[in-house]
Amino acid sequence: MAKSIFITGASSGLGEAVAIEFARRGYAIAIAARRVERIQALADRLRKEGAAAVLPVALDVTDFASIDAALERAAREFGRLDVVVANAGVGYSLPVGRGKFEQVRQTIDTNLTGAIATLEFALPRLRAQGGGQLVAITSVAGSRGMPFMGAYSAAKAGLHRYVQALRAEVKHEPIVVTELAPGYIDTDMNRGVKSRPFVIPLEKGGAILARMIERGVGHRYVPVWPWAIVVPLVKLLPTRMLAPPPRKK
Repeated sequence: MAKSIFITGASSGLGEAVAIEFARRGYAIAIAARRVERIQALADRLRKEGAAAVLPVALDVTDFASIDAALERAAREFGRLDVVVANAGVGYSLPVGRGKFEQVRQTIDTNLTGAIATLEFALPRLRAQGGGQLVAITSVAGSRGMPFMGAYSAAKAGLHRYVQALRAEVKHEPIVVTELAPGYIDTDMNRGVKSRPFVIPLEKGGAILARMIERGVGHRYVPVWPWAIVVPLVKLLPTRMLAPPPRKK
């Protein structure tokens, strides 16, 4: 029987790239996202790429109760869920205190609460079937509060801490907990950012993520080099080196 994987936020970006990589590996894949037309089109490609089976699932992770139903549908379709990837996310440039709280709330609801809900609803199913793997996609941005990325940085930092606690709690169970923290990977979400240090192509990023998931790593930056060195250094920078220029009056 082919292994199965459930991926949220699979209609574009990293979620789509990871789904393509696992299709090439012959997995049965549940692709979940809000944009139904996008995942329907992706499903056709995944079948051509070699997926054992494909299940498109309409899902908005901010509708928290619907996550449980989506996981249940995929588990019934495939018989079990070997891997569940909490990837769905949004990214906005949000200067603090400038009347953009609705986007702040959406960022937290999607990137933090929606991701935690995905893992919370998935864990009992993995326990019931005797094991599996939970994967959370965080970010190097979670290591430091960056200007105009306060909500995004907070959400990813919060998810990182949650995953640390989760990993400790299931230490003696047959549950693998993987956290992958990408740097700049060329996706629609960050294409408008002026500076993208060390950016890598989307296909390369998806391949790295898939390899790390299959290896069952604990925590890794993506790519490991140079972020494993850069992130600790960024944490040490004084605030004045990160602050944007003064606003013109």
